[in-house]
Amino acid sequence: MLKKLWNAVEMAALLGPGILLLAIQYARRRDRWEPKAPLPPWQGVGKPLGLTAIPGGVRVRFQGAELEAVFLGEDHLRLTWFPNEAVPSYALTEAGETSSFELEDQEGGYLLKTPRLALAVGEEGLTLWDGAGRLLWQETYPERSGRAWRHRVRLLPEERVLGLGERAYPLDRRGGVFRFWNQDPGGSYGPGEDPLYLSVPLWLSLKPAGECLAFYENSADGFADLRGGEALVGFLGGTFRYHLIPGPLEEALARYVRLTGLPPLPPRWALGFHYARWGLRTRKEVEEVVEGFLRRGLPLKAVHLDIDYMRGYRVFTVDEGRFPDLAGMVRAFGERGVRTVLILDPGVKAEKGFTPYEEGLREGVFCRLPSGEVFLGPVWPGLAAFPDFTDPRSRAWWGEWLKGFLHMGISGFWLDMNEPALFAAWGEPTFPRSVRHSLEGQGGDHALAHNLYGFLMARASFEGFRKHAPHRRPFLLTRAGFAGVQGYAWAWTGDVESTWEGLKATLRALLGLSLSGVYWVGSDIGGFSGNPSPELYLRWFQLAAFTPFFRLHSARWTRRREPWRFGEEVLDGVRWAMAQRERLLPYLYTLAHRASQKGLPLLRPLFLQGGQPDGAGLEEAFLLGSDLLVAPVLEEGARAKRVPLPGGGWYPFEEDRILQGPKWVELPAPLKRIPLLVRAGSILPLLEEGGLSLHLYPEEGGAEGGLYWDEGDGEGPYRLDQFRLFPVEGGYRLLWEGEGEYPWPWEGVGLRLFGRRLLGAWVEGKVFPCQGERVLLPPFREALLEVEG
Repeated sequence: MLKKLWNAVEMAALLGPGILLLAIQYARRRDRWEPKAPLPPWQGVGKPLGLTAIPGGVRVRFQGAELEAVFLGEDHLRLTWFPNEAVPSYALTEAGETSSFELEDQEGGYLLKTPRLALAVGEEGLTLWDGAGRLLWQETYPERSGRAWRHRVRLLPEERVLGLGERAYPLDRRGGVFRFWNQDPGGSYGPGEDPLYLSVPLWLSLKPAGECLAFYENSADGFADLRGGEALVGFLGGTFRYHLIPGPLEEALARYVRLTGLPPLPPRWALGFHYARWGLRTRKEVEEVVEGFLRRGLPLKAVHLDIDYMRGYRVFTVDEGRFPDLAGMVRAFGERGVRTVLILDPGVKAEKGFTPYEEGLREGVFCRLPSGEVFLGPVWPGLAAFPDFTDPRSRAWWGEWLKGFLHMGISGFWLDMNEPALFAAWGEPTFPRSVRHSLEGQGGDHALAHNLYGFLMARASFEGFRKHAPHRRPFLLTRAGFAGVQGYAWAWTGDVESTWEGLKATLRALLGLSLSGVYWVGSDIGGFSGNPSPELYLRWFQLAAFTPFFRLHSARWTRRREPWRFGEEVLDGVRWAMAQRERLLPYLYTLAHRASQKGLPLLRPLFLQGGQPDGAGLEEAFLLGSDLLVAPVLEEGARAKRVPLPGGGWYPFEEDRILQGPKWVELPAPLKRIPLLVRAGSILPLLEEGGLSLHLYPEEGGAEGGLYWDEGDGEGPYRLDQFRLFPVEGGYRLLWEGEGEYPWPWEGVGLRLFGRRLLGAWVEGKVFPCQGERVLLPPFREALLEVEG
């Protein structure tokens, strides 16, 4: 309460005492509307009394409930308990087809089997094994309390629990208590703060033998208590339904992402560097910043405009006095290769004569109180009404309001305050639970719809973008979301504090989101709310350069953050980080394509590679794709980094030596750069010297890699190239196979070989000598590489 009151004081200092008064009035009204009542006593469902076969599974009767167990494929089990409050399955993009199974009677229960799963329905609970007989899941039968359900899942002593969405907590969630309830922590957060903006009720079980993914298809307020030898997981309403998928974890995660929505291929410009700052209040200030980047040769790809561009913080408006001819500015930036992204908040100022508000009232698109009155809550413009994104009409209405901005040339939208967040002097800074939502016409309260709000705002924006700019790929960034949000938007870690601990918490949050299926993630470089030291700023920049979303952003009360304001040494370090990001663009774009087609993560903890050394933590380093290992510096003053290498061979980036894992290695980490390693056996496509180069990192059997490329936006032709390197007498044989109609966009292809000295290459009987460390070849099907020795 004290923290929220202090945040309200900060609001008053920023916007005047009117906001503070509204925040106090709102908190009082909400407390009157919703007196707190304890849950009824928890009651068990009893023992199984019998079952009935249904397509793909069985319906089991209990004294106080029923269980529906259905196989949606050999590797996917769905469990649903009744009675419940049905909520539309917003998260699911595919229903799945039921699978055949075998049913056996056994002492005290039943056994259901597919080739990959076996479920025992016993007297006291459920047990699941994989096809090899390894234990995946063991739970006691659940308990009910009014609308609420909960159950207990056994955890082995050595078991790790991962996922659960965005958390400022170690990547192994064991020992913590977590809430599934999207919440703005209030301007700044640090390690241990919970809940945060984006909850995903998914957890990954990592055992020495047997791995499993569990996804709870429930958007209601929930919790996961992982402090003991069992997980206590529950929800205070909604459908108690959960999906179990066996490992390996990367395959299980890809299966989950296909179930809830593959991330669409982004426009290629979005993979570059983005700049934002709350507090750039005029067009001139924004133009000066953009010019500062471009004049210094810093590759800026997008500028984000925060709420300062709006007229009195009213959504869908532009303050023409401070941002005259915004369309002209957007056009001028675009001619220089810089895209413009606008922030949008869901609150629509409740003001007579304000067109979006008046139209929203006529169309009936706003959330309402049980009395039928439109719900109003305090946000940046004052009292505001809020679209009910669980109503298809409201989503379509919202999408129509994007039309003007899209026709102006705006390239993307940054969706904020969509937990949904309100200004409340105390208590939860969101809607009252009694607020009513459509939920596709069936009706329900905010307790069921809260976690869906940001997700469905992203969906509405995505659909509006596709409608009004059909020849462009949507770029959306959201602060809040739910399972499946990856199908519509990217995410960032919000208002983290500007401290070394905040940097560590950021890496944990990024990896946790990635392990929850939200692959396109990033952070505010340097933290949002404070003033990082030059060293912290640079180390954060280096980390961010190797995460999917690469953006600088901060609060209006902080000192300016442009790289040239920290001195030449920091600027040189920033140049290195930005240059590596630019070079890696073909690799990143190829990873983006794989994610969009196969559901494979971009940002990956090391254990997905296998064979970590003894004592390796989960957050010492990470993988970008499967081939690049990134070891960020997270300690003040460190100039070396102990790196846990997974099994196999690893080359320090652009070096000829190879290190064999699993083991620990200590690598230099001067202020201007961080350790990078490349997996032996990989081929990295990089931009170099105005063209494309393949960096060849062979292992004993050679190397392989791929490249996806297209126009960078829209739905036109593409090309997909595969490269395979084989050792032969005197060198290597390199094969190039391509498909697709998009022409090769570079003059040729450069080759750099690591581990041995490249002398030259033969293509169709013609020799191409090596110039320095690189040989430049025309497009080919087969090349013979000559090496020294």
